[in-house]
Amino acid sequence: MALEEYRRKRDFKKTPEPPPGPVPAREGKLAYLIQKHEATRLHYDFRLELDGILLSWAVTKGPSVNPGDKRLAVRTEDHPLSYGSFEGTIPKGEYGGGTVMLWDSGTWEPVHDPHAGLKKGHLGFLLYGERLHGRWDLVRMRGGGEKRENWLLIKVADPETRKGGDGEFLDNLSFSVTTGRSMEEIAQGVAPGKTRVTALKKSVTSPKKAKTRSSESGLNALMDRYPEVQLATLVDAPPEGEHWVHETKLDGYRLLGFVSGGTARLRTRNGKDWTGKFPSLSTALETLKVKDAVLDMEAVLLDVQGKSTFQSLQAALGEGGDPKQIVAYVFDLLYLDGKDLTELPLTERKENLQKLLKASKQDTPLLYNRHVTGKGAEMFAKACENGLEGIISKEGNAPYRPGRQKSWLKIKCVRRQEFIITGFSDARKGERALGALYLGYHKDHTLRYAGKVGTGFSMKSARELAERLEGIAREKPVFTRAQTAGLPAGEWHRIHWVRPTLLCEVAFTEWTEDGHIRHPSFQGLREDKDAGDVKKETPVKTRASARPVAVKSDGRDFE
Repeated sequence: MALEEYRRKRDFKKTPEPPPGPVPAREGKLAYLIQKHEATRLHYDFRLELDGILLSWAVTKGPSVNPGDKRLAVRTEDHPLSYGSFEGTIPKGEYGGGTVMLWDSGTWEPVHDPHAGLKKGHLGFLLYGERLHGRWDLVRMRGGGEKRENWLLIKVADPETRKGGDGEFLDNLSFSVTTGRSMEEIAQGVAPGKTRVTALKKSVTSPKKAKTRSSESGLNALMDRYPEVQLATLVDAPPEGEHWVHETKLDGYRLLGFVSGGTARLRTRNGKDWTGKFPSLSTALETLKVKDAVLDMEAVLLDVQGKSTFQSLQAALGEGGDPKQIVAYVFDLLYLDGKDLTELPLTERKENLQKLLKASKQDTPLLYNRHVTGKGAEMFAKACENGLEGIISKEGNAPYRPGRQKSWLKIKCVRRQEFIITGFSDARKGERALGALYLGYHKDHTLRYAGKVGTGFSMKSARELAERLEGIAREKPVFTRAQTAGLPAGEWHRIHWVRPTLLCEVAFTEWTEDGHIRHPSFQGLREDKDAGDVKKETPVKTRASARPVAVKSDGRDFE
């Protein structure tokens, strides 16, 4: 719905609501808010920022933090971003006449492509509000003939879930999240700061809630202090020497775990809050016997042979999956009980980490990532023999430094890396939802064509991926015919081009002389990384005699 509908319904000479104006240039996180609205009947207006406007739903009974409650959410006209700060009274006789309170505000993050979700009728997202948190779903109800779209607002089970007592939950939070005013005080025009609800606010701020606010403050301070993770540099062979320690290279999602005052947050390497995706991990972090801490880890799903597989991890996180199977191998400790540990040698940090994890419950999904001192070539050979991705080698006496460093090295057994999806084709036969993905990567500030991948998809993953890609479709080709030399003209014209924003991981055997990948296999999407980070990474040459398994490299590896 366009803002013309919003404008048509209002006389801005009579209502204090903001008129539509130029869409401001915005960067960063998307806004989320709820406005409690006493109009013809009381309801809660739920709004999510997308493409410069506020998508809006009227939730008749208000949000519920109980996954068993499915709240009716009627889609209404889009609102301008300026409406996000509106609190006041709309005159009687005007559209929506009545009192409006800003009940909650914060930011939101889509779980998948929001445009595809809106089209499909299933929008999943994470909320980071003052009052609502965690994973939520908006699901469109079936049935035609309605003037408006009827959706359901549903809380997804996670650590923020609360069963029962929703009436009490809404009643206790009956004041504005910004001005502290009640609906009655807003209607009477009581100025902010001179409200009579101060006592009410204190009465509902229980010791547990006060502790939560303190924990949130501590978490925010820690997340600001540690915005980045340390990354490894790709080399062609393991380093030698007893001052190097070697760990198995894991096949999962890199996470920083933050704990403060018994509350935890999980953040990806590109800054996304994924606490809601890993409920068992966040719960385990909250049970650690610490005041506050920052842990570096990799979330994985292990197969029956104990190997981590990225495709299985994605399946566990997808619809119908079981995230409780996911574990995390913790390999570094950056902060513990008020002390920054990043200047300590790695071996000392890992000793502190091992003691911390041993003091926790035995059945915790947080596992200590063991290492081998020296013997890098031997460990690498065994990793390759066992079909693992490779190893990570680290200087045992080095401090922790954000960004890509040479004190951490990665050595891969097989070619495997991220590519940018630039387009897709339809399947030529069978019922699979797509045929192939057309891939690219950045080099010298230019997007280069890397070839295509047409294997590694299940029927389900192909269907879900096709739906995601349809939501970011574009008419103009990403590449010219010259850039995709080698593709037949008929095939090139059948490509459905998309905005180059989505990443996938691909395994392959080698690079061809014309810069394309050979024998590729799709492994899964990489939503924990940004397309702009996909650049050329040249392996650092080391002593060839140290390399036990021959793996060719022409400098096109990157992460």
